[in-house]
Amino acid sequence: MSLAKNIYFILNGSLIGKEEIPALKIIPASEDHTKELNNKLRGAMRLGNEFKSKASIIFQTDQGVKRVETTVWAVTEHFIQLKNGVVIPVKSLIDIEY
Repeated sequence: MSLAKNIYFILNGSLIGKEEIPALKIIPASEDHTKELNNKLRGAMRLGNEFKSKASIIFQTDQGVKRVETTVWAVTEHFIQLKNGVVIPVKSLIDIEY
């Protein structure tokens, strides 16, 4: 793996499976990214519902930054919902990529 790719993963969190999320203590991100991520959240939900495509969701936990690659099923004012009823608070989000 290249140095640039290593730095990317260090800065963007360790990759986890969505099944691991319920066991984590998710905390608010150091900065509130809610407004800037609003369009990305809607885009990720559309990708998930219409095209069954995955998004990379980067969020804050008490163990550091984590990243999960999964389908976004629903978005509300306070949470995003993933498959099997897994939810992530919007205030914990750092970025979403797709």
